[in-house]
Amino acid sequence: MSLDIDAVIDLLKQGKHVKEETVYTLCLRSQELLMSEANVTHVDTPVTICGDIHGQLHDLLTLFEKSGGVEKTRYVFLGDFVDRGFYSLESFLLLLCYKLRYPDRITLIRGNHETRQITKVYGFYDEIMRKYGNCNVWRYCCEVFDYLSLGAIINNSIFCVHGGLSPEINTLDEIRAIDRKQEVPHEGAMCDLLWSDPEEVDTWSLSPRGAGFLFGKSEVDKFLSTNNVELIARAHQLVMEGYKEMFDGGLVTVWSAPNYCYRCGNVAAVLRIEDDLQRNYTIFEAVQPQDGGGNAIIPTKKPQMDYFL
Repeated sequence: MSLDIDAVIDLLKQGKHVKEETVYTLCLRSQELLMSEANVTHVDTPVTICGDIHGQLHDLLTLFEKSGGVEKTRYVFLGDFVDRGFYSLESFLLLLCYKLRYPDRITLIRGNHETRQITKVYGFYDEIMRKYGNCNVWRYCCEVFDYLSLGAIINNSIFCVHGGLSPEINTLDEIRAIDRKQEVPHEGAMCDLLWSDPEEVDTWSLSPRGAGFLFGKSEVDKFLSTNNVELIARAHQLVMEGYKEMFDGGLVTVWSAPNYCYRCGNVAAVLRIEDDLQRNYTIFEAVQPQDGGGNAIIPTKKPQMDYFL
């Protein structure tokens, strides 16, 4: 079927219902586009790096407003588009629409929440069941998840990834060799890239999240040196100040979901990388959703394991 992307973007920005067949077409076209992208996408400066969104549509709109907008700014999104927030579907579909509309201006990287198993537990599946009465749209989106890149490289100098490093990976070429078009495995290199966290540790240690590893400064320094890059930009961890640089500036965590879960009270940030690789952070706060005929239904609160934050 034909697809009026601009009309769909207008609907999504208002949080309004998008027909199932429109979602199907949108997901199919997105797959075709993403299929042609490498595991590690090349991106040019200037570019704005964005962390977790987690279904907070109104805050995503604020992010674009504060950082220039996709019409004139290049973006890398580091994954975790869905789960926890009330508008996971609209947030993800809006990013897909922008990807189709401006393919060179937006890079979407897979996060640990872009999986069938995690979205069944943390809200995305339930949201779609409420909004459509069946799980078809969830299945279409999960198919797209499997085609998202595992990382990006900015000007051959900044490596972007959702989670972090892996003891199984020394070089970017090893990431390029992974078969990414699958559900995220429970262990191994692909899993680690989406799940691992930086920590003040001497060497690799198992992550309390139950997947991935904790890694320290020596692992970061080795990776930077081996791959001739100067920064690892990642998301995956709530940072109350919106961003956090570690290991003498060799790694930064960027977090772009303000007042996470509508209760954490944190601010959010995006990181703009200039042509000379200078870093500029923009901080922004949460907005109160104005539900003017929108499509949100407040979910029942489930007790959730804190270490998945």
